[in-house]
Amino acid sequence: MNQLGVRWTSEQVLALAPDDASRKAGNKLGAAGPWSGAGSTGSGAVWGLCKGSGSKPYQTVVDTAGPAYKCSCPSRKFPCKHALGLLLLWAADDQAVQTVQDSAVPEWAEEWLAGRRKRTEATEQSGAGAGGAARSTDPQAVRRRAEQRAGRITAGATELEQRLSDLLRGGLAAAEQSGYGLWEETAARMVDAQAPGLAGRVRELGAIPGSGPGWPVRLLEECALIHLLDSAWLGRERLPEPLAATVRTRVGLTAPADGPPVRDHWLILAQYDSADGRITTRRIWLYGRETGRTALLLSFGAAGRSPQQALPVGLMIDAEVVPYGGAGQLRADLGTPFGGPVPMGGAPPGGSAASAVEAYGRALRDDPWLDSWPVTLQGVIPVPHEDGWQLADADGRSALPMAPATLSRPGLWKLVALSGGHPVTVFGEFGHQGFAPLTAWPGDGSETVPLI
Repeated sequence: MNQLGVRWTSEQVLALAPDDASRKAGNKLGAAGPWSGAGSTGSGAVWGLCKGSGSKPYQTVVDTAGPAYKCSCPSRKFPCKHALGLLLLWAADDQAVQTVQDSAVPEWAEEWLAGRRKRTEATEQSGAGAGGAARSTDPQAVRRRAEQRAGRITAGATELEQRLSDLLRGGLAAAEQSGYGLWEETAARMVDAQAPGLAGRVRELGAIPGSGPGWPVRLLEECALIHLLDSAWLGRERLPEPLAATVRTRVGLTAPADGPPVRDHWLILAQYDSADGRITTRRIWLYGRETGRTALLLSFGAAGRSPQQALPVGLMIDAEVVPYGGAGQLRADLGTPFGGPVPMGGAPPGGSAASAVEAYGRALRDDPWLDSWPVTLQGVIPVPHEDGWQLADADGRSALPMAPATLSRPGLWKLVALSGGHPVTVFGEFGHQGFAPLTAWPGDGSETVPLI
């Protein structure tokens, strides 16, 4: 079997699940019972027929080089429970899903796989043509639209500054009395001004007065960050271009990933979803083995649909990523792949707890609105503390508190069990609320354990 045909672990498969319900349903389908006609190829295709409630079985096929999924079931989730079950069966039972030659792929699966290959080739060949189409757009019309939107955002930022001044002039206690309605109405005004980034920050203000003791301090801190963002937007012409690009992103102006592509062997460190009720955001963290760069892939799902992009945590892909602009920005788009996922061969390099604090501090110089920064801690031990849990260096010189939100997650106990009092390597996000662990490796780096 070649590198593309490497079989994943069950944890790597389950890390692709869009939610807990899909994870549980996929587990139930991870046995040979409901499956027939299953097989795989060394080039990364896996397929099978799953018995359902109807007379016809569901046709499920996966391209692990994407990964990408196709199933005849009506589910709107990606991957669906059948794709998860098939991958779990493939990971655990090489007799139930045997590897065959590419020529033995059934017609219904090969039709979809061939279509994917054609679309990939067409996309690569039309790259220059797409650029020509973009250039053919009337530049004056583009400039006028950009100026009109900038004018609306400026009006919104000016209005928001006035509302913040009114709040401080009347005293922070007024925020508790006025309730959430004031902030929701203000956020709606920012949406009207086409500044969704400002709207999101304003909505967060509404929850602070009810967040427990010390809320006035937290409210003042958030108001100060919004004031800083307003002021930066209103004076953006005087900012260095990388910082100006960050400000544009923070207020909600979107820009394409237009940096030079970076090819590397990218370690897939973590993947997790977050939802705000209207949209689900999926974050995938990558680390370049040769370049030492960290990249963040973002994808979105709306109206109850999970994001389609998913990568198996604990593996590595040879691919290009295309970065976005902005000071200290890590976001990128996944570009051309040059093969399927293969074992990463160990944890990424890491540092001490003190080095994580320094890294976050440096990142804040480029982006003052940064909530957290990705770091890898090496040789740390999870230990209980009077305020929760900490990750302490094995030599006892420094420690990082774990973020309060992580203390109720099952991943905390997976991390404690993996460590057993011994040093481990942990990747996560560190910010002003503490360290949120996402993935861990034992001291010998023999396995990758997703924690979320």
